Amino acid sequence: MRPLVWLVALAAALATRPPGYLILVSSESGDVVTQLAWDGSALRAVKTVTVGVMPADIDGPHHVAGSPDGRFWYVTVAHGTPFGTLWKMAAEGDTLVGRAPLELFPTTIALTPDGELAFVANSDFHGDHPRVNVVSVVHTPRMRTLANLPACDMPHGVRVNRAGTRVYVTCMESDEVLEIDRQTFTIARRRSTGIGGQAGGHECSPTFVSVSPDDRRLYIACNHGDALQVRDAATLDLVSEIPTGAGAYNAESSPDGRWVLVTNKKARSVSLIDANTLTEAARIPVSKPLPHGVAYSPDGRYAFVSVESVGTDPGAVEVIDLATRVTVAIAPVPLQPTGITILETP
Repeated sequence: MRPLVWLVALAAALATRPPGYLILVSSESGDVVTQLAWDGSALRAVKTVTVGVMPADIDGPHHVAGSPDGRFWYVTVAHGTPFGTLWKMAAEGDTLVGRAPLELFPTTIALTPDGELAFVANSDFHGDHPRVNVVSVVHTPRMRTLANLPACDMPHGVRVNRAGTRVYVTCMESDEVLEIDRQTFTIARRRSTGIGGQAGGHECSPTFVSVSPDDRRLYIACNHGDALQVRDAATLDLVSEIPTGAGAYNAESSPDGRWVLVTNKKARSVSLIDANTLTEAARIPVSKPLPHGVAYSPDGRYAFVSVESVGTDPGAVEVIDLATRVTVAIAPVPLQPTGITILETP
């Protein structure tokens, strides 16, 4: 009986062991990155890491990304003297490994699948328009900025495809999507996103872009158009435009490619888009006014949504069960949580 009892105890321990990943959230007004753990029933903060170098001012960590091998995580720090920076942190101990100089108000980070390069959009929220901002390319092993590519007016979203060959950038003010060739660091093509479809012809003002797991489609959130654009990744042609809630902001494809989740920043909700039928399958309310970013559990069962704080009310991370399409857990995260990612631990 003893071996049987031991096996039952081991099975129970494995069943309750937290999965091998952390949820990382950057708080733009608090100069911290919060690490949270989800065990399938409870979401809890396990650690808070301070970032930034200006104790008398806000440094503004905007976005966070985990390396493919789980050994490092990266965060854009928006403010500096005179420009922003990309920080590389060791997952073991959360210590600073290096910093690379960027440009004005860096936002979204996209890592290549081999982890060798980081492409960062420099949005410069406070500059005059029209203008041309740059996308920075950082060699992550040495944290050296290799290039600042003149891109478009207010690039914000950036994503590398799974093959690691193409980088896609969405530009809020010039209303376009760009394709960058990874090998040559040149813009291979660009396409206007302002051509209206089902959303009635409004300008898009694209904020984020994600790539389907098979690299065949792009999903673009139209912040002004209140829609999700679906584009052919090979041609950048528009395939469909799906109405969402007001202020579509972040668009993320699920790991299995079945869903695309869109945060509706002006509608206190997220839109769950069926990637097969290209229709909105559900609109799920969130507990606070400003849903921002999306990350998925590696198995695709849960979506984690960062919700910004307003005034003295703290922000949050909400867990949505994609099987039942309801929120199953909420954890407070103070001081304007924005970027969110998954760091898979060895």
